[in-house]
Amino acid sequence: MSGIEIAAASIGAMLVLIYSGMHVSIALMLLSFLGVWLLRDNFQIASNMMVLAFKDSISDYLFGVVPLFVFMGLLVAVAGIGRDTFEVAAQLFRKILGGLGIATVAANAVFAAITGISIASAAVFTKVAVPEMMRHGYSGRFSVGVVAGSSVLGMLIPPSLLFILYGVLTEQSVGSLFIAGVIPGILLSVVYCVGIMLLARFASSFVGSSVSQQTDEPEDMSMLEMLIKIFPIVLLIALVLGGIYGGVFTPTEAGAAGALGALVISLAKRRLTWASFWQVLVQTGHTTASICFLIIGASLYSRMLSMSGMPGVLGTWVVDSGLGPTGIILLLIMVIMLLGTILDSASIMLLTLPIALPILMAAQVDLIWLGVLVVIAVEIGLLTPPFGIAVYVIKATLGPDSDVTLGEIFIGAAPFALMMLCVLILVFLFPWLATALV
Repeated sequence: MSGIEIAAASIGAMLVLIYSGMHVSIALMLLSFLGVWLLRDNFQIASNMMVLAFKDSISDYLFGVVPLFVFMGLLVAVAGIGRDTFEVAAQLFRKILGGLGIATVAANAVFAAITGISIASAAVFTKVAVPEMMRHGYSGRFSVGVVAGSSVLGMLIPPSLLFILYGVLTEQSVGSLFIAGVIPGILLSVVYCVGIMLLARFASSFVGSSVSQQTDEPEDMSMLEMLIKIFPIVLLIALVLGGIYGGVFTPTEAGAAGALGALVISLAKRRLTWASFWQVLVQTGHTTASICFLIIGASLYSRMLSMSGMPGVLGTWVVDSGLGPTGIILLLIMVIMLLGTILDSASIMLLTLPIALPILMAAQVDLIWLGVLVVIAVEIGLLTPPFGIAVYVIKATLGPDSDVTLGEIFIGAAPFALMMLCVLILVFLFPWLATALV
């Protein structure tokens, strides 16, 4: 078999293995090893490449940011900062039609600025916002749909683990990627808020019939109480993002500072027990190990593809086909959104970027702008069936006694997936939305 045939066979085999239930990282490692073995006809070379990949792939100093931001996000969730943020936002937007839905989006946007993990946001606000919204007359499917839709802000508004992963894979500045996500993140939040008001006005049966008739009842909270609740959040955001943008911290150092700040806040609020702290440590380890295995697998697969010569052949084919940079990007986005129906966010990036990146670099595509497009496209997959990991997290958090079915959560999330698609189109048509601040 030629190198191209081996690479093409590996892609087909990967889809079969993933659909059959094998973990993406294991599939990547197995096929990479077999691919190099076949390409070089030497078991020892394939073995040595595996050893080098495990040694070199995650030894970069930048990878220290992954466990630090995960640890910070989980501590923030334990400290109840998500609940405090929601209560303040609910007070501020109580007189607006669909106010609690808008409050959920606003609280998620703030929460995203200190976590960078969509799944954490989905779990926290399912417990905090959904019961409160349903108590005020919102339908179950709309309540969970708002939480599912707004939870994806955690991967777009910096700091974002997906931007960190993309920066590592493409060798782009993580700080620049964080800055590039600011305007699209704010834009998506605004689009969500406008969409909620329109749905409350014109689709009352979907939102909840009583919501369209009246605004939410006021909460008894003084300005001083709101300031006390919001102060730790503002302090943590200023510490992490202010440190990065001000040039005081590298992203890794900002992760360490944020993790320490979140720990101090958790202790000050007296919401961190030994049991919950141990759970946070275990979850941090599980999440970090999963991401690291994916990165190692992607590194192996990239090396195997390079040895096969497939990137060069694909690049020649793209040039001869006349697709141009625009056509390549559109094709990549469609593939990412399709994979989003069956895979998680990190896996999608690790599968597609090693193949597409050499072609896009040869076409001189702005990789910072592309990073924003990729992250938005990937995050749409969190809301789409049959996989939709954010939807499954919400269902698991609701518990078996909830009347809200999995299908209703997908239906509730559908308008927000469409809104994300609109923002994706806007960023594609107007690249300055991503690059203006960089």
